[in-house]
Amino acid sequence: MPVLQGLRRTVLGLLAVMTLTVTGLGYWETHGLLGGITISSALGLDSPRSTGGAMNILLIGLDSRKDQDGNDLPPDILDKLHAGDSDSGGYNTNTLILVHIGADNRAVAFSIPRDDYVPVSGIDGYDYIKIKEAYGLTKAQTELELEQQGIDNPAELERLGREAGREATLRAVRNLTGQPIDYFAEVNLAGFYHLAESLGGVEVCLNHAVYDEYSGADFPAGHQRLDAAQALAFVRQRHGLENGDLDRTHRQQAFLAGIMHQLQQSGVFGNLDDFRELMDVAREDVVLSQGWGEPQFRRMAALAGGDVEFRTLPVLRYENIDGQDVNIVDPAAIRSEISAAIAGSAAPTTTEAHSPGADTVIAVVNGSQSYGLASRTADVLSREGFTIGEIRDRKDGEPPGTVISYGPGGGADATTVADLLGVVTAPQEDPNLDDDQIRIILGDGFDPGMVDLGGFTPESVADSAVPGALSGSDDTITPIPDAGVPIDGGGVPCVN
Repeated sequence: MPVLQGLRRTVLGLLAVMTLTVTGLGYWETHGLLGGITISSALGLDSPRSTGGAMNILLIGLDSRKDQDGNDLPPDILDKLHAGDSDSGGYNTNTLILVHIGADNRAVAFSIPRDDYVPVSGIDGYDYIKIKEAYGLTKAQTELELEQQGIDNPAELERLGREAGREATLRAVRNLTGQPIDYFAEVNLAGFYHLAESLGGVEVCLNHAVYDEYSGADFPAGHQRLDAAQALAFVRQRHGLENGDLDRTHRQQAFLAGIMHQLQQSGVFGNLDDFRELMDVAREDVVLSQGWGEPQFRRMAALAGGDVEFRTLPVLRYENIDGQDVNIVDPAAIRSEISAAIAGSAAPTTTEAHSPGADTVIAVVNGSQSYGLASRTADVLSREGFTIGEIRDRKDGEPPGTVISYGPGGGADATTVADLLGVVTAPQEDPNLDDDQIRIILGDGFDPGMVDLGGFTPESVADSAVPGALSGSDDTITPIPDAGVPIDGGGVPCVN
């Protein structure tokens, strides 16, 4: 049995539990049913936040065969899920969904394909990773460093390693999307199984009959009800899908819509015993960031009624790099699509990018522990046409975080630089800087996340003679992967 790959369905349990939390808010207030859920401090109090009444929530589905303390999941659960042993899967975040709830409470959920290839700093031996790997690679490196410092308690290593992994995942998503994150919630592999089992199955719909011996998917076309194990195969299938990673993402969204529809129709919220059973799933399998409270849960109520639009972030093309299948993405296009969807507009038209001012000079300052970060960032800016001045380390008295400052006349270029590098904090005018001068201080945790891999790829990416051509092929043109149309959360949509 091949190693389980498509564990995006884990976040579906999380969203459903969140929906239960919202709709059953009266139960929460009266009976205290949410006590005992694990709280994480990975999202720092000084992290960038949304403004104007909006709220962004990152939902993380963790591909792990271990519980919150690092203990192996029970063998009977692993057997039912065909998930391999406790060493399979690692700690990949095979589900990442950024949910934006606007000031008007209109909700848009953006699925981030797990194989999106993004730049990274602070992880030894890596300049680029699949976005799903940020959690596990950082966790492993952090635990090794802690062991070298003399920490040997397994539970403490697990806790601190996971916190570091969450921080890395939050940074990666912020840098790719350009969006602040106000709250996050994480669910592990067991959470999906426990939820699906509690619900007694979920209704889905397929456009065509499918059979895949690897995942166990063997379903006819049309509407049908799947038990927990079948639902796992439904979202796990990766062979025989015309649109690969994105088709799996569409199944994830459709399955989530089905859960929402079922919860709304089932009357579970009127039965305290049923509700209490589902809340036990949250205590066992869910981690929440600090700050969740009644106002946040009330605003999540949009999901309970299916009033949410599901979108998949675009992929330029598929590549194979060092034996790994990756998604080459255009971060600028991703940001543009998110901004347009949040604003409720149609797909944005192409506009001419702001050209760097002829007199603008940028100083790049490394305020982090990552060697060479300033030089690598300066290279990115230079390729975009900016003039680079000094490249140096941070001096005493300069801000410790990531800050972009500009002198008179440098505001437009400073904003362009912030967008390019994925810095969500607005640039600041500094009267001590000369005209047309910009200073970038790169703090710990900064990733140059806005490198446009559509126009620049590392040497390990095979050059494509034509945009969209697969590596290793001189004459095969592959169409841009189809991200699909948005899915309405109000029913059970049919998917491939």
